Amino acid sequence: MSKTKNKKYKHLFLGLLFDAIGMLSFAVPFMGEFSDVIWAPLAGWLITRMYKGKIGQVAGVVTFVEEIIPGLDVIPTFTIMWLYTYVFKKSKIGKTIEV
Repeated sequence: MSKTKNKKYKHLFLGLLFDAIGMLSFAVPFMGEFSDVIWAPLAGWLITRMYKGKIGQVAGVVTFVEEIIPGLDVIPTFTIMWLYTYVFKKSKIGKTIEV
């Protein structure tokens, strides 16, 4: 397996894991919102480490906001970022216009 493909699946696995951790706050009533205070900055930092550059910085802010606001924990921001990076963005780059 190529290094790029290996990184792609590592990001997918980590993204699914981190999204699951973020959703765990719903499992424990009242404790969940307190855990978001700890998880939100950590999740924002983790996504900036996974995805470099401006796009990673934007994803970090979005992830932080999504995790810190009560009730939005169900949004899988890590998985959405993976889809954007490896599915949608890649397909736009590879397309050429045929005349």
